[in-house]
Amino acid sequence: MFTPTRIIVSLLLISSGTALADTSPSFVDRARVVSSTPIYQQVNEPQRQCWTESVSSDYQPQQRSYGGAILGGLVGGLLGNTVGQGNGRTAAAAVGAVTGALVGDNISNNRSNGGDYGPRQVQRCREVDNYHQVVSGYSVDYQYHGQNYNTTLPYDPGEYVSLDVSAVVARGQGGG
Repeated sequence: MFTPTRIIVSLLLISSGTALADTSPSFVDRARVVSSTPIYQQVNEPQRQCWTESVSSDYQPQQRSYGGAILGGLVGGLLGNTVGQGNGRTAAAAVGAVTGALVGDNISNNRSNGGDYGPRQVQRCREVDNYHQVVSGYSVDYQYHGQNYNTTLPYDPGEYVSLDVSAVVARGQGGG
């Protein structure tokens, strides 16, 4: 019959047996490297390439603005009104308004900014693939006690590789 004490003792014996089995002796040893071959990975690091080129274009007028003509007409009319006297005052105001409107329109819609007649410099850019090879690790062949082994390491180990070796008794041995 199982009592709580027997269950606890059984569990302790099982766990102590497992703990004893896990304490196999281990040590560090060295093995001779037979070959170490780099493993390459292709990586793309796109780069932006920019250049300036001349582009010719046809005349393309900008949108006209009438604000300069209106303001120029008002200012010109007021100035003309202050210059003239009597009926000449009306004529001076009219001439001042027309002249002010023409000057204001010309300033507001400057002909040099009104369109593009010839070649202009434009910067163009594009993304260009830039593939190159990078070493992602090393395939290492080594020999330990007459046996050949292979592993992958993140570094080149040189002439020797360090090994963690543990000794465990082989199962299936008959007593005699």
